[in-house]
Amino acid sequence: MANEKLAVLVNTFGSSVISVGREVGLEVVLNKAQVSQGVKVTDICAASLIGVVGSGIQGTAVIMLDKSGFSSVVNAMSGGMIAPNKQDPVAMSVIGELSNMVSGRSLTQAALPGMDVTPPQLIAGESIQNVPNQSAGIKSFTLPFTVNPAGTLYLVLSFNAS
Repeated sequence: MANEKLAVLVNTFGSSVISVGREVGLEVVLNKAQVSQGVKVTDICAASLIGVVGSGIQGTAVIMLDKSGFSSVVNAMSGGMIAPNKQDPVAMSVIGELSNMVSGRSLTQAALPGMDVTPPQLIAGESIQNVPNQSAGIKSFTLPFTVNPAGTLYLVLSFNAS
């Protein structure tokens, strides 16, 4: 049953990135050939981490953006009213809101009773890395998306299904 729940979560999180992106004015396309187990991200400057707990599962959903992806997301979601500066807490809050929207949509679509999320933790810097827990029960997945007009968004999901 745990593997079925993980498959549901991976699929709903992936589809939610695309649908939420469309709603905020971004074209977000999954690079299906590059979806992989484990964590495979490069050149990340901003990230938003959300904890996912309940229904026998605990883990994280992390949206990670390169510089161009960060600019595209901030510009689209703010209507160009906020400069995409990762030192600006307001610009970073846009990434947190994107995570909230994606996780809320995902858990609604997954329809797994008792699931909940934590508030987003925002991270900014050069060459951010996601180092997953190496425990036997942890499964991590990287879903890379191309963001138009420019950039890359990675959705990194790590879950421990008990």
